[in-house]
Amino acid sequence: MTIKIQKKSFCHFCGAKLSEKQLQGTIRLFCKSCNEPIYENPVPATCLVVVDNKERILLVKRSVEPKIGFWCLPGGFIELGETPEQGALRELKEETCLSGKIEMLLGVTKNISPKYHSVLMVGYLIKNYDGILKPGDDASDAAYFNYNDLPEIAFESHMSFIRIYYSAYAI
Repeated sequence: MTIKIQKKSFCHFCGAKLSEKQLQGTIRLFCKSCNEPIYENPVPATCLVVVDNKERILLVKRSVEPKIGFWCLPGGFIELGETPEQGALRELKEETCLSGKIEMLLGVTKNISPKYHSVLMVGYLIKNYDGILKPGDDASDAAYFNYNDLPEIAFESHMSFIRIYYSAYAI
């Protein structure tokens, strides 16, 4: 599958049309008006492997693109001023109505995105949480699944965090 990546065309500072220029050993977007390179960085996001007392994984069914109708881990983009942990716990609350406590960092990886090019994914484990499970923002459903009965997962980065948990930490 080929992913078509959207390219930026205009400077996010002044609105002038961008060009490409060889800088620091690579071709970069450049604004001639600002006389500045436009550094493109991954967009930071988090996801959570939430495990119940039966070692099942909590998944949410996406109600928005990309991958609408697919299942994934609760999570989303980190907002300005948030730590990755704060962003992860906010997303958990928004998507599942649960409050949780992060037990550990599972890892950091990237996900390719047509809209954002590269998303930096930070995965956390949660085993201690409370509340009544109910799908919220960006989710049409939320349910627990056994590892051997997982539906197709929307993002490879999410599946990698699930594999990390089950290969290294599951009881």
